[in-house]
Amino acid sequence: MSKPYVVSFSNQKGGVGKTTSCVNIASCAAEMGLKVLLIDCDPQGNSTSGVGITKKSIKKSTYDVLLGECSLYDAVINTKFKNLSIVPSTLDLAGAEFELFDIEHRERRLADSIRGISDEKSFDLIAIDCPPSLSMLTINALTAADGVVIPMQSEYYALEGLTQLMMTIRKVKELYNHSLTVLGILITMYNGRFNLSQAVMAEIKKYYSDKVLSTTIPRSVKLSEAPGFGMPINYHDKFSKAAESYRDATNELLTRIGIVPTAL
Repeated sequence: MSKPYVVSFSNQKGGVGKTTSCVNIASCAAEMGLKVLLIDCDPQGNSTSGVGITKKSIKKSTYDVLLGECSLYDAVINTKFKNLSIVPSTLDLAGAEFELFDIEHRERRLADSIRGISDEKSFDLIAIDCPPSLSMLTINALTAADGVVIPMQSEYYALEGLTQLMMTIRKVKELYNHSLTVLGILITMYNGRFNLSQAVMAEIKKYYSDKVLSTTIPRSVKLSEAPGFGMPINYHDKFSKAAESYRDATNELLTRIGIVPTAL
């Protein structure tokens, strides 16, 4: 594949499984044989630690890429997981909002660095973990993306946030990235035995039926503890229900993109 497909994982509401979904879908795609680059665009750096990268080992980060201090490749770190690399994040990224303010085309900084990827080093899939806010970092990620995955919980407050996020995506598409699409809405921390979960799922499907993935991600102790071990769930507990759910969600997304995994 000469041009990698770029997908941003975005939701301005925190605690919805955004980073968990980004890391695990990237890892499952890599497990399936795709060459995957994870870009941590969140100053909290949870994707970075979630794949076992320690802060002290980081020499270049997303911050340096956005500020033009290095190329995207200069910041890439190979993880210990097959086919999975990362551009890590540090707390420095929190200051990028202000430092980008006076830079021309500041919303295109990440898109321009991704466009500079050469064929011989190309990735099949690039997954961007956005911060839990509608910030310039998020706009950079959406401007760089071909598609957006929206992880969200099946609760009523999440519905309000979804409306706001959809408005932002439409605005970015109109102003900066005409080809941007919503690739899928992924329901996380789902429990089908609860009436509330079922009711909210029905409401989401009423408005966004073609966008909602048929796969849901269950609540899971193993899934919650995996980041503490610096491992995606398909390595921490590869036969768990959560791991299987993320593999199924990855397959759904790859089918929508039109990418055929080379290994299973």
